[in-house]
Amino acid sequence: MGRQLRKIAAGLGAALLFLVVALCLAVTIVPPFLDRLYYQGPVSRHFDGAHFFNPDGADVFPARSHGLHNAIAHYLLGRDERRPEWPDAIAVKPTRPAPFAAPRGMTATWVGHATVLVQAAGINILTDPIWSDRAGPFNLIGPKRIAQPGVRFDDLPKIDLILISHNHYDHLDIPTLKRLWARDRPRIVTSLGNDAILKAAGIPATALDWGQSISGAALGGLGADTVIQCENYEHCPDYRVHVTRNHHWSTRWATDRNRALWSSFVIETRAGNIFFAGDTGAGDMMWPQEAARLGPIRLAILPIGAFRFEKGQMDAGPHIGPEQAVQVFERLGASTAIPVHWGTFRLSYEQWDTPPRMLELFLQCEGIERKRFAPLRIGQSIMVPGYTAVPRGPKRCDRRAIAALE
Repeated sequence: MGRQLRKIAAGLGAALLFLVVALCLAVTIVPPFLDRLYYQGPVSRHFDGAHFFNPDGADVFPARSHGLHNAIAHYLLGRDERRPEWPDAIAVKPTRPAPFAAPRGMTATWVGHATVLVQAAGINILTDPIWSDRAGPFNLIGPKRIAQPGVRFDDLPKIDLILISHNHYDHLDIPTLKRLWARDRPRIVTSLGNDAILKAAGIPATALDWGQSISGAALGGLGADTVIQCENYEHCPDYRVHVTRNHHWSTRWATDRNRALWSSFVIETRAGNIFFAGDTGAGDMMWPQEAARLGPIRLAILPIGAFRFEKGQMDAGPHIGPEQAVQVFERLGASTAIPVHWGTFRLSYEQWDTPPRMLELFLQCEGIERKRFAPLRIGQSIMVPGYTAVPRGPKRCDRRAIAALE
């Protein structure tokens, strides 16, 4: 009996090894057939006619010492001693948002990861919405959600506007977008090329280049494909979405790398400006000032997680960490910020609560009140205060505590 069990175990082991080898080979062989041409247009300072790029310099994937094949094997076998333990699940108390905000009011609810519901001046906005259990192809592979959404899908108010920053699965989630489109017919704004991915799923979207903008009226049917200019926002209808530069990359199938553009956004509303950074690294750190030139930012939504791919890393090329997030907050001149992109999907090698703990320490280093950039619980809503300049208090930098978290 024991010999038979050993034979079965050996057979299962061989089958698993074969599957791992086949998948590793597929990474090399299959992707050329999965390349996609999402966008065709003129060459620009960030598009070479075939691929988009960061004009402030390219990045090498941060985990230089570990190959993609090893990463796949670690993922399939569940063996990666380098990654700190995460909880299996986080308790979340979902909230039920109001239908909309007052004409000059602004409320923000962290749904999880990079998904935030912003209700401003009667407009309901979602950033990079994902309600799926996994961030990956077909909702079958990829990082699994450890925290349920902070708003149940059926409790969402009617969504007017969705912003899609780029095409990674944890930011462009087709199953969620299909449900939102079927229910609410929201206006969707993204950057160049991502509209082709959405269109293939039956979801219309407006795609713009960095530096372009579109008004709510144009999105609402007065020529949805026409980018219009508006010198004086007081005479513009509803709201205006600006697609702005950040520093990242894109892919859905490995070899379609950088076929579609990534971006941040500024949304002008009658309640004030909202900045959504999307997913971004630091790059030249000039892009926050470019967004700030569009007017005072009442609310900034900034990523702080997935910054550690090697021991002691404080940032990665495509992802800012808490220290750089504080610098972005300062360069934006924002009044209030919400830290996102942590605590929902395990994407990198920091502990679950390292990003918010580090954020608080770096805010102290700059003398910034915690309430200006406070980590929220998933499902927590805040009434965003009106715009005021951020006062500076005494700078208290606990380098020993920071080193402990490193």
